[in-house]
Order: sequence, then structure tokens, then C-alpha cells
Amino acid sequence: MAAFLAMFCWTFNAWCQAPQTESTQEVGHGILVSHLANGLTVVVKRLPRAPTAVHMLWVRVGSMDEVDGYTGLAHMLEHMMFKGTPSVPAGEFSRKVAALGGRENAFTDRDYTGFFQQIPSSRLSDVMKLEADRFAHNTWPDEEFKKELEVVKEERRMRTDDQPRSALFEQLESTQWLASPYRRPIIGWMNDLDNMKPQNARDFYQAWYAPNNAVLVVVGDVKPDEVLANAKNDYGDLPPKELPVRKPRLEPEQKGIRRVSFKAPAKQAYVALSWKVPGFKGFASGSNLDAESALASKEALALTVLSALLDGYEGARLDRALTQGPKRVAQEVGSFYDFTGRGPQVFVLEGVPKEGVSMAQLEEQLKAQLQKVAREGVNEAELKRVKAQWLASAVYKRDSLFNQAQEIGAFWARGLPLDTNDLLIDPLSQVTAQEVQAVAQKYFSDDQLTVAYLWPQALDEAALKRQEKAQTAGDLR
Repeated sequence: MAAFLAMFCWTFNAWCQAPQTESTQEVGHGILVSHLANGLTVVVKRLPRAPTAVHMLWVRVGSMDEVDGYTGLAHMLEHMMFKGTPSVPAGEFSRKVAALGGRENAFTDRDYTGFFQQIPSSRLSDVMKLEADRFAHNTWPDEEFKKELEVVKEERRMRTDDQPRSALFEQLESTQWLASPYRRPIIGWMNDLDNMKPQNARDFYQAWYAPNNAVLVVVGDVKPDEVLANAKNDYGDLPPKELPVRKPRLEPEQKGIRRVSFKAPAKQAYVALSWKVPGFKGFASGSNLDAESALASKEALALTVLSALLDGYEGARLDRALTQGPKRVAQEVGSFYDFTGRGPQVFVLEGVPKEGVSMAQLEEQLKAQLQKVAREGVNEAELKRVKAQWLASAVYKRDSLFNQAQEIGAFWARGLPLDTNDLLIDPLSQVTAQEVQAVAQKYFSDDQLTVAYLWPQALDEAALKRQEKAQTAGDLR
């Protein structure tokens, strides 16, 4: 397994090398960043509003770092991190956090894996010790792995196999991407889960869970010097590792429309249109941004505004044109844009056709809204409205310690400035109507498009119960 990891991944050199000396700096907006000698990044943002804190540990490894035949390993390891250390038996981690008055969980993404606790700030040092222990000393017997693997398989059945739209997007992504690792599902293909072995997870853990591949994020009513002292005490002795080489897996140019026709028990037909578009790479004032990346970032801002114009508020363009009035063609419509990631980004339009309207008709009507922007542009009034709403949303996020910690971790994992959310306010406010029209003209041809249709099949009582159960299911871990 280690050989596969070394062969098929590529390296961000700055991320993989541990600094030899410790350093601390404030990067802006109250974010203090320290680097331990072993490469661990420690980020603290002091917000003394209430005696609480959010503690997160992020590892820069996700499903995009897996290889074919071993999909689902990053997510499976997230589950196994709760299954014990020599000093904390399986199940005890969650009980100990609850006893401290906190709550905890974890998540896996294509780009990263994260673990968090929300606790009274007076108990921060206790959860830091717990998290550092399992980060460094995770261990479990084979039988524990086999039991948890069945839990993960059931999670896949409930959240993907029994959810028509989730299953459709899995098919769409595997069709849209030929080379990019984003083509593989985070939870893994069922066949890979069926054949996953305990040692596969242990190898993945040994390869990627290293201090020079992780960031500790603490936001709340804390003293930064105390957090750093605890981090040095709990993590400072962990040795850095030579990480597997991450090999570039760039997507070849798409030269024609791709289509997915998917049948599943469902109540409604559904259409998804996904275009390959640029993603945000950083700020023009930042170092190491070449001309191509700077242009991509500028266009990403315009695409963000375009998505908001289409679906950023009640009565936005898609809703007004397609779900209202006597000529409505859809029961629901939407737009979303993957703003940033370690891999490539997409811009998606989606909708449920009204009874009597075909999916092909809805597809054309969705495209027509983009074509209208490309042809006629947008007016200043709606542009000001979506910018104001975006600014309000950015400000409201500051009310949540969790949201702020989560943004910091995600930006770190994707190689962006940790205060990106604040730094974006001015550039987004300066996006012009001409720039929005320009990206609408440039990126929405059929050559970069993948279309997926969900053809609803008869929904028997058993299938209905499975879907209802899946929709209300909590964390299966």
C-alpha cells in the first residue's frame, strides 16, 4: 500500500517540509500562526465573547490522495481514529469529551480530514491531550476495524445508494473527471470497501498522519501563549515524516458534451448541468501567483457573483424565470459553484421539472438563463444586491466560533491565506457587471459540460422507507 501511495500522489513542497526552527506571526484579522520545529502549524484566534472554544485538528489528506482500488480509505480512517489508543480504549474518546462538557465529531472531504471539539475554554488543555494522543498513537485490533467497516458500508447505502440525487452526482463526477482524483467518491466504491483490509488503513495512517501535514486550530476565549505552550507539550515531541510524493493528475481537456442517464426509485425527475470552470488560487498581491493563476482567481470572483445572481436570494433569476408565473417549467431550481479546492472546480445548475415538462426542456431553459447573462449582461441594482448579501453573510459568519475555525482549517488545507474570507470582501465588492458577463460568455459552452438526468423509477414501500430513513439519519459513527 505504501508503494501505491508513493507512486500516485504529488507534492506541494512547501507543505511537506517541516521547518527547522519555531516561528510565530500574526497574519491578519486576529489570526496568530505558529510553526513548531516538527512542522505542525498552530493557529489561534482569540474571541473572548463567552467562556467557550472550538478546537480542531486538520490533516491535509482526503479522498483525492487515495488511489484506484483503495477508495474510501481517508473516510474509513476518520472512523478508526475513534477506536482507541493504548491509554484510551475504543469509545472512550467521545465519552471523555462529553464528560468535559463538550461535543465532538469529525469529517472527511476530498481535500482534507478534520476532527473537532466544542468545549468550555477551561477544558481546552484536556481535549488537546486527547486529540494529540489519538493523532500519534491510534491503534485497534482487526476485529474493531471489521465491525466499523460494516458501519461505513451502511452509511454508504443510506447516504448514497438510497439517495437518488447523491447517487446521480456520484455518477456525474465519475463521468466528468477522467484523470482528476475528484472522480472518486469520498465514501469509496462499495467494491473497494468490500475488499478493504485493516492494514490498508494502518498504512494510510502511517503515511499521512504527521505533524508536518497537520494544523491545529483554536478559536475562542483562550490565551494564545497558553495554547502554543500546550501544543508544544502535546505535539512537540512527535517526529516529522517524509510524506508520500503527490503526483500531479491534471484533467485532460474536454472536447464535447458528456451525458449521464441514471435510473433510480424516486418521486421526481432531476436535471444537473456541471461545467468545468476556474477556481480561486489566491490574491494577486500574494507571492508565487503566476499570470494564469491570477486570472483564474479574478474569474472565480466573477463566477461567485454570477452564481449568486442566479440563485443567491429568494426570487433570484433562476427562481423568477423558471418556477414562477404561468410559463414556469420547474418545481425547483438552483445554482452552486465550487469556489476553491486542491483539485478542479465546477459550476452547477440544477432543477426538478414541472409535471408535463421534459428534462430536455428544463435543461434548455437552465442554459438559456446563462445565455441571457452572456448576451444582455446584468444590471447594477441586482449586482449591488448580491454583493450586499455576500458581505452580510461574511459578517454573520463571525458570530460562530465553529464557522471561523472551519474556514481557517479549510483555507489552510487548500493552501490559501488563513484570513481569505476577510480578504475577499474588497475584491468581491469590486467585481463589475462586465466581468460577470465575460465569464458567462467564456465558460458555458457544451464542450465543458456534463449533463445528468435522473429518470425516476417506481418507488415501492421498501425503497420509500429506506430513503426516509436516510434523510433523517445522523452520524452513523
